[in-house]
Amino acid sequence: MNSLFVRFVPPLVVGLLIWHLPSPEGIQVQAWRLLAIFVATIVGIMVKTLPMGAVAIIGATICMVTGTLAPADALSGFSNPLIWLIVSAFFISRGFIVTGLGHRIAYLFMAVAGKSSLGLAYSMIGVDLVLAPVIPSNTARCAGVVFPILRSVIVSYGSTPAEGTARLLGSFLVKVSFQASVVISALFLTSMAGNTLAVQLAGEMGIQISWTSWTVAAVVPGLLSLAIVPWILYKVYPPDIKETPDAVILARSHLKQMGALKTSEWIMSGTFVVLLTLWIFGKELGMSSTVAALTGLGLLILTGTLRWEDILRESGAWDTLVWFAVLVMMAGQLNELGLIAWFGNLVAQFIGGVSWQTSFLILSLLYFYSHYLFASNTAHITSMYAPFLAVAIVVGTPPLLAALVLGFFSNLFSGMTHYGTGPAPVFFGSGYVEMGTWWRLGGVISVVNILIWLIVGGLWWKFLGIW
Repeated sequence: MNSLFVRFVPPLVVGLLIWHLPSPEGIQVQAWRLLAIFVATIVGIMVKTLPMGAVAIIGATICMVTGTLAPADALSGFSNPLIWLIVSAFFISRGFIVTGLGHRIAYLFMAVAGKSSLGLAYSMIGVDLVLAPVIPSNTARCAGVVFPILRSVIVSYGSTPAEGTARLLGSFLVKVSFQASVVISALFLTSMAGNTLAVQLAGEMGIQISWTSWTVAAVVPGLLSLAIVPWILYKVYPPDIKETPDAVILARSHLKQMGALKTSEWIMSGTFVVLLTLWIFGKELGMSSTVAALTGLGLLILTGTLRWEDILRESGAWDTLVWFAVLVMMAGQLNELGLIAWFGNLVAQFIGGVSWQTSFLILSLLYFYSHYLFASNTAHITSMYAPFLAVAIVVGTPPLLAALVLGFFSNLFSGMTHYGTGPAPVFFGSGYVEMGTWWRLGGVISVVNILIWLIVGGLWWKFLGIW
């Protein structure tokens, strides 16, 4: 009880402090009070006062109780189409687990490319990459599919921290798989829940980003990162075991036990193909990404591949629905009340006088490396994405370029620490990589990713006409 009370202190103190400060000239009192509630909500999420959804719903309630927002405005986020896109994707991802298709895909990759430690690393990356478009929780992908299989292979080679043999194979594979999950989360709009939050915040400023435009912009730098980062780690942090033929044998054994594709797996595979087709060609077909996701979910329910009980048990989706709706609502209201634009103009005065390219580079690096202070991609996006995007636009950065780069960085920055994103505790908690090594390698890879995405990505985005 005392611990819970202590965790309530930071958001309460911060919220009351901002609430009682006089609002700056040109800012409505309503906007300033909403900022106080918003910041207190973010602090509550960061210090884990309560589960994220619980903190968010309390924040929305305070907005209504204090008269800061009318109930219709405070609850408006629940009707947001992008929120239902990500929630539907959560439900659909459950199908990969209950049908066993996710594990089958993993063993297929291992059977083909698992003959060496580097090949095994790329095979695990392939699994994550295939599942990412329809599993918006990077934690669910890693903890539910990738990591359990990865760990069983590592242990089969006698590589365990307890026996002092972590460096045989496990340390390398754990670090590579984690860094790959960070990059893959940036590849698709639906591969990390915070991506749709960033797109929604950009939309509030009139910048429209579709599933296809996000993926097309990310594909070249993303795939290059996935190719180069494992190779770099193989050179600077190599495993003692270089060849892993037993992994192939293990994968084939599991596939033999699983037998032929079950009917439910065929339906799941077909639905997956249909979804990707609708997301890629949705504009030409006149179907939004949200409608496509709900269509796929409906097919799985109608065919019995997913039961309603499976959907009810997907607690992560329901939690996301609540916190996503509330945070999007607050950020949107702050933008409508003019506070985001005010902040953008204020900061722009301090970095003005140089080219937009220099200004945006400074902003991007500040946004990226400030993630050392965050334990959640979502909290970082919610508190900093819109203000930094506003500043970038004010200093002259092409709006779509600014929105996409900050969106991509909202994933890439989480590879630096052992707490910066959901999968980090999953991989780090296995004990295969010491904290100092984790941070050192994370810092190195952060530089590699920034160079790839800004240089190669920049040229690709120039070719696409984004800037």
